[in-house]
Amino acid sequence: MNASIDFALKMSLAYNKKCKPLCRELGLPQTAFDILMFLANNPMYNTASDIVEIRKIRANLVSINVEKLVQEGYLRRETVKGDRRKTQLICTEKAQPMICRGRQIQESFFDLLFESTDEEARTIFFEVMDVISNNLDKILDGGD
Repeated sequence: MNASIDFALKMSLAYNKKCKPLCRELGLPQTAFDILMFLANNPMYNTASDIVEIRKIRANLVSINVEKLVQEGYLRRETVKGDRRKTQLICTEKAQPMICRGRQIQESFFDLLFESTDEEARTIFFEVMDVISNNLDKILDGGD
């Protein structure tokens, strides 16, 4: 089991290393960048509570970094019609060049992850990931 913890840690550290130059250039902490990219890549999840629940970023860090992104013009808040208590976070036009560059970094990162693998190995990897995901769904739904 330590191998899986080590793998997850290495994955996170390597991804952050690849993002660091852009974060430094933009003057953004990694967490703010991660929040912006999460919102851009997952438009169906667009609230601070979604970020906390799905990305597992602590609520206080989400609050601080969302505020920074709003102040710098990368995000705007929009109240959901019919529910004044719910606020959506929307990426602004100003954020689009950063999102584009972030997606390029993400694509490059995944290309590096699969370097020295052939198409068959990648296909098998994703098939196994799908099987594991389905098994996790069964467990979470109360199955064995």
